[in-house]
Formats: sequence, structure tokens, C-alpha cells
Amino acid sequence: MADQYAHSGEDDRPAEIPAIRWDEPPEGPVVVLLDQTKLPAEEVELVCTDASVLVEAIRSLAVRGAPLLGIAGAYGVALAAARGFDVDAAADELAGARPTAVNLALGVRRARDAYRAELAAGGDAERAASAALGAARALHAEDAEASARMAERGLALLDELLPGGGHRILTHCNTGALVSGGEGTAFAVALAAHRAGRLRRLWVDETRPLLQGARLTAYEAARTGMGYTLLTDNAAGSLFAAGEVDAVLIGADRIAADGSVANKVGSYPLAVLARYHHVPFIVVAPLTTVDPATPDGASIEVEQRAGSEVTEFAVPQAPVVGGPGSGIPVAPLGTQAYNPAFDVTPPELITAIVTEEGTASPVTAEALTQLCARAGATARTA
Repeated sequence: MADQYAHSGEDDRPAEIPAIRWDEPPEGPVVVLLDQTKLPAEEVELVCTDASVLVEAIRSLAVRGAPLLGIAGAYGVALAAARGFDVDAAADELAGARPTAVNLALGVRRARDAYRAELAAGGDAERAASAALGAARALHAEDAEASARMAERGLALLDELLPGGGHRILTHCNTGALVSGGEGTAFAVALAAHRAGRLRRLWVDETRPLLQGARLTAYEAARTGMGYTLLTDNAAGSLFAAGEVDAVLIGADRIAADGSVANKVGSYPLAVLARYHHVPFIVVAPLTTVDPATPDGASIEVEQRAGSEVTEFAVPQAPVVGGPGSGIPVAPLGTQAYNPAFDVTPPELITAIVTEEGTASPVTAEALTQLCARAGATARTA
């Protein structure tokens, strides 16, 4: 079987380029992104000088992933404030850039609230901008800490469910450092298993139509020396049937109050396969992804993307997304395409939701409420 095998040692890792950073060159503050539409062919940074540029980066998936979108939204508000733009207008534009990921609106709100609070307390525009930036940086640091704690809890759960190690993990989309202030969500758990010598193989769904698994998860796995194998999404069923999957680990873009999970389209079929084959299906996500205001899965707004992402293949070295005609046609001209960005997995198909504050298993509204309450108590005593 063709495979990418693991290697040991950490000293030979290539230097990491952060997925997002705040910079202050002489010409003014900017938000700098690792342009994920260019990966894995090249590592290019995208410089955002105002919130509108950042909004376009979010829509084009140059920056993506629920936790990182929250961080990007907060930095976007701080950027608008620092450069003297209309903060409320920028915040509204940022929050609406991608509707399914709850973290984006949360990050925007957190930075905007800090900005408004400083103004209300009598601070000037400069101090208010500094407050917004402080909120963004705090969110960034908190997400990195949450990532480390989720990795620890997720590995402990794997070892409990699958004693003896040798884990063969199937993952979907991309959930590593490219979506996080730290090392990610679901991918961070697999990485922890790798470092502990307990990961036998990481199965990487290519993740149609934008290939975040093939382009991004494989890229991160290769950089960290993990043993991984790439497969087409519709090959997952045969992999389960062959008994080659011990657990499924995915992230989440929004978790409803009842435990329904919205994640990259293709996640729900994996949950059905996992249930039929008696394989644990585990969601790893920070508590910021839990949205108590969304009562159930039917209430989650699922983003619909351009049909051209299905009817065309992106031209190599060009952005992954674009308008019709930007790629190589693979369907007859005029073909209509159904292209939801996400699907929703009901709680009864989920073995556990792992967060930085603990694990919900079985997945119920009560269990999530308790985790959120625990997080609130921790925040008040910190």
C-alpha cells in the first residue's frame, strides 16, 4: 500500500510560518496571513491593510478554520480601529463573511466590545484601538492554550477507548496549526499520539471539493513527520469495511446546543459509516465553537458555495477558488452543482466531543451546558 511513513526526530522540522500574525511596519499596522489557497505548492504571506482585504481573504479561504477565523475576526476589528476606519461597519462586514463558523462572529464581537468599552470609559480612539488589539491577542493566546489541552484530553480518550496504542485514525478536512492559534483541534490529537509513539497511521480524506485534506492536512502531516495515507472521500467506506480504521477525529465549525455538529461537508457520511462499523466518532473543538443560541442542527445556517468549485478544477499555482472560468472545466458547460460547504452530524452519531474543559460523552445538551458552565467558572476564578 502506498504510504507516507513517519520519521523520528524534531530538530529537522522546517521553520513554521504562522497562519496569522499582527505586524506593525512603518507604513502602518497590518494583519499577515499564510495564504492557504497557495499551499502546498508555495508558502506565500498575504498582507491585509484593512478589514475589507481580510474579508476577501476569509471568503476565498486564504484564511479558514473555525478557531482561526475567530482570531482573524478579532484582529480585523483591531486593524480597522488602528487605521481609523469605521469599526462597526468593519465588524459587521467581517462577521458576515462566512455564516456557519460561529467563532468568526465571536472573535469580532470580543474585539468590538473591548473597543466600545474603552470609549465608554472615556478613552480616546487610540486607547480604544489598543484595547481591541489586546482582546485579539488574548483570544489568540487562549486558543493556543485550548489547543494543547484538547490534544491532551483527546489522546487520553483514545487510549481509554483503544488501549494498547497503534491507533489508525481517519480525519476529514484540515484541523491543524493552519486553523488554530496552536497546533489545532482534531489534528493536534493525532499529533500528540504520533509524538507519544501511539499513532500507527493517519488516514487523510482528500476532502472535496477544495481538497483541504490533500492540500493542507497532508502538508501538515508531512512537515511533522507523521505516517499518513491520502484517500479519496468515497474510498472511506472500503477502508472501514477492511477494518483499517480505529477512530474518526474531526473538528467543528459550529456545535448546536443539542450537540449537533456542523463540519466540512463529508463529515456526516463518516459518522454513519463509523456507527455501522462500531468505530468511535470523535469531535475535537474548543468551547468557543459551542453556540447555545443555536438550538439544534436544523437551525445551523449551512454556507452554499459557488458551483464552479465542483464543475472546475483549479489551475495549478492559481488560487483554489474563483469565479467561473478560472479553472479547468470537468463538467459540461452550464452544469448546475450542489455545493454546501458543511453538513450536520446529529449528536446520537457522535461518540464524544472533546473540548479544552472536558469531554462530553454521551453527547447531550446537558453535558454541553455543564462544560460551558465549567468554562465560565474557570474564567471567573482566573
